[in-house]
Amino acid sequence: MQKLSKLADDQLVAAYAKGNNEAFDALLNRHKDRVFSYILHIVKDRDQAEDIFQETFVKAIMTIKQGRYTDSGKFSAWISRIAHNLIIDFYRQEKAENTVSTDSDETDMLNRRDLAEENVEDRLVSEQIQEDVRRIIEALPESQREVLMMRYYRDMSFKEIAEATNVSINTALGRMRYAILNMRRIAQENNIVLTL
Repeated sequence: MQKLSKLADDQLVAAYAKGNNEAFDALLNRHKDRVFSYILHIVKDRDQAEDIFQETFVKAIMTIKQGRYTDSGKFSAWISRIAHNLIIDFYRQEKAENTVSTDSDETDMLNRRDLAEENVEDRLVSEQIQEDVRRIIEALPESQREVLMMRYYRDMSFKEIAEATNVSINTALGRMRYAILNMRRIAQENNIVLTL
């Protein structure tokens, strides 16, 4: 690891693309403080900043592993651009969730199905989806299932997961990515629809 820390960013990216996971750890260690500070400065919420930070590096991992990273400048500018785009997505989503238009005469705010108490049909569908998700999770390899459970059911950060499982953050992120990909594949192979 000490030898890797002396390499330039583009050399570390190339090493990681060839399968050297420690190269990504070196990149992460080199840029994490600056990227996290940038995100936190804008969103002003530590939990949300951590989520965006983790998503930034997951996106970087996926892009590099899929061979779509092009060295068209500095890695630091590229990773900052990913973070910036995710921050914009966060604010767009937040704005969309908090906006309800009452301009339309067709909108009856007091008679909306999505605001009504859950009916029997919705509850049955929801229970079926939960059962399908449980079966899909059980079909995952143990290491992926463990990370998924810690992230979504215990609300642990990837840093906490890495410490709890005694692996690098990069490995924890990778396991999460593969868990999601495997869940999609299993659902597709079994014709399972996981939305209402």
